[in-house]
Amino acid sequence: MSSIGKYRSGEKTGGWKYYLRNGLLKAVGRFANGKMTGEWKWYRENGKLMQTGSFDDEKKAGVWTRYRPNGSLYDEGEFKDGKKVGEWRAYDVSGKVIKTTRHKSR
Repeated sequence: MSSIGKYRSGEKTGGWKYYLRNGLLKAVGRFANGKMTGEWKWYRENGKLMQTGSFDDEKKAGVWTRYRPNGSLYDEGEFKDGKKVGEWRAYDVSGKVIKTTRHKSR
């Protein structure tokens, strides 16, 4: 896997892109002070979106969404301080909600 990005004082900073061996994009996102921050996107070897999510001080935060290899929605929900919170929904291949779980914030 190869990557493109910048370092400042030995730490990753700004936008970074990671590529698969086949040359397609694997992940794209930002670093601040060497830590993942803001929105990130990950892709499959077929080029389709695998998941999206955000980081705050390298902890999962905000809405995260995952997709099946065919591109259909798999599940979605929210993280706070790296832990699942609130309602999470799982979907079948046609996009129908098949499961809902509630997570308590601590």
